[in-house]
Amino acid sequence: MADGPKVTGTAAGTESGAARFLRPEVLSRIGDLELRARHVVEGFVSGMHRSPYRGYSVEFAEHREYVAGDDVRHIDWRVWGRADRLFIKQYEEETNLLTHLVVDCSASMRYPEARTPERMTKFEYAATLAASLAYLLVHQQDAVGLLLFDRAVQTDLPASASVSHLRAIVEGLSRARTEEPSEAGVLSGELAQRLRRRGLVVLISDLLMDLDTIVESLDRFRFDRHEVIVMHVLDEDERTFPFKEHTRFESLEPPEAMLTTDPQSLRASYLEAVERFVARLGAVCADRAIDYVGLTTTERLDVALRRYLAARAHRLQR
Repeated sequence: MADGPKVTGTAAGTESGAARFLRPEVLSRIGDLELRARHVVEGFVSGMHRSPYRGYSVEFAEHREYVAGDDVRHIDWRVWGRADRLFIKQYEEETNLLTHLVVDCSASMRYPEARTPERMTKFEYAATLAASLAYLLVHQQDAVGLLLFDRAVQTDLPASASVSHLRAIVEGLSRARTEEPSEAGVLSGELAQRLRRRGLVVLISDLLMDLDTIVESLDRFRFDRHEVIVMHVLDEDERTFPFKEHTRFESLEPPEAMLTTDPQSLRASYLEAVERFVARLGAVCADRAIDYVGLTTTERLDVALRRYLAARAHRLQR
């Protein structure tokens, strides 16, 4: 965190989850675009996706735990009688495109703490992006789940294609607390173990973690045969370092540190380090056939998302 004068405030707003993250100006501009996987993912393709398989579209695939909003007609009551827990029968036709939205809710994502209605924190931007993608996926009849993480997995909503599941995702985002430090190792550890079924992993984070550990995590996702999209969210301050007066910088995550200095003396070296980090991250993703999308919180989300999805759709059609 930087101040000059000090940046203060909180990432929590008084708006409802739907008002904060399901923004009509974003959704109205992306509704005609589809997020399609680069490769055919596990299961059968149905709905808006053409299936390469014929004659097996209603075969039973597996059980998953019931989530509020799921169609009760698919509850397996025999399993409930044995386990005293509700489970849903999932069929192959429901497993066309399985997308896991993996969103960073660590303390660094609450920058800037002195938020205004015109300026979202990194987490609010990331949450709006996740909610918009969830809306898009659900309305094209694809299953989407949500995992929130900091130094551990804080929220794990199993994937579902039901419209009512969208509310659960938005509520999960709105309940997130950006208080704990981040830990990149959770991506390749606890989180990777939860992503048992192959699909599309969309990682939305500022990625202010150890880069080598991030690389290990991306390698784990690819080893598990997930397709991966990295959406790298940074604040405009982090990209441009606009500070001019003497400024006090405070860390939002351990190790706690505070530095008061002339930012002009740091600007060139800071920007060089940021560009080096971003360049290496982009190269790592390119080497692993991972889409890398650099985002800045001052960039209009609907414009950035439409540009990426349109380019992706064009590439996949070739």
